[in-house]
Parts: sequence; C-alpha cells; structure tokens
Amino acid sequence: MQRSARIIVVDDHKMFLDGLTSILETQQNLDIVMTAKNGFNVEKYLKINESDTIDLVIMDLSMPEYDGIALNKFIKTHRPRIKTLVVSMLHDVRTVQTLTQDKVDGFLPKNAPKEELLKAIDEILKGGNYFSQTIKEVYLKGMTAQEKETEFSLSKREKEVLRLIAMERTTQEIADELFLSKHTIESYRKNLISKLGVRNLAGLTKYAIKLKLID
Repeated sequence: MQRSARIIVVDDHKMFLDGLTSILETQQNLDIVMTAKNGFNVEKYLKINESDTIDLVIMDLSMPEYDGIALNKFIKTHRPRIKTLVVSMLHDVRTVQTLTQDKVDGFLPKNAPKEELLKAIDEILKGGNYFSQTIKEVYLKGMTAQEKETEFSLSKREKEVLRLIAMERTTQEIADELFLSKHTIESYRKNLISKLGVRNLAGLTKYAIKLKLID
C-alpha cells in the first residue's frame, strides 16, 4: 500500500490556513504533518527533524519575519528533495521570476478553485510542475519585457556582430567585413555571451533569431 504524502502548510492568515487544511484533510493520500504561520517555524522543524520525510511544503509568500521566497530558497538549498507549492495573491513579474529561478515546483493564486489546487498537488507529487494559467502569463510577460530590454541595450555594432556570428561567419571574416581586428571581434563575442546569458555560439544564434536579426 502506498504511503500518504507528508505535507507542511504555511500561511499567516488563520482563516485561509484552516480552509486549506480542511480541503487537504479530505484527501486520504495526504497527511498534514505541520502547520505554521511563517517560514522560521518550518526551517526550525526541518533542521531538527533532518531524517523526517516531508514530501511537499505549501506556502504563502507574504508572511511576517520569514516570507515564502526565503523559505523556498532554504528548502531548495538544504532539502532539495522536498517539493514546494506557492499559493499566494502576490504574483508580480519579479516575484514569479525569482521563484522560478529558485526552482519552485508550483505556483497558484489564492483564488484558484479547489479542483486546481488538488490537481497541482497531484502533479507535483508525481514529479512534475504546476503553474496556473495566470502565473504562466505573468512569467511570459516578464520574459518578453526582459528580451525587449536586452534588445534595446545592445549597440548597433553588437547587433551587427551578433548577426554575422549567427550567419556562421568566422571571426576573421567578421573582422574583415567590419574593418575591425580579430581581437576586437573576439571581445564582442565574449561580451555578447555574457550580456545575453547564453553559453556558446549556438546560444548566440538562437538569440539572433529571436531578435529577428536573421531569418
């Protein structure tokens, strides 16, 4: 017989915490190990009970003393096997991007229906991720804005070098076409890799296509 998933729920609003736990208690495959009002209590519990199996922590973001962003980061750094699901009304672009970078497993707004909450929990416990449509839209909006900002931050010369790199021109060929030294082109290439956050020439090519510098 498969054991029940062991869950911790964290929220500083008692009414929401009680409502959330009452929903979870109706599910036979879920076992609420602990409830807390902020991240400090959860961190303390996890440090004291290092051998205790916890499958999922469901958390709010805006909590006194120790918020959900800090708690998610602590869990993913010190207990990475524990899954995390954020349920919060706070879902601005920066918050969503920060949590995504910190490897949160799921994110729902607090007004999500009960059925979606249970679906998210199920998907996450199976090893997947779950982000509501609202959160996905916020994330994509942020990515689009970031790409536009990056595009505007590139100089005309940087765009030209990027375009020629994407066209598979050699460093010497680019240098000859732009009347620059080979060393200067190498510097442009290294700076573009750093500025665009890519790892290699393939990444630069993908970015050039995304910026429509080449077809």
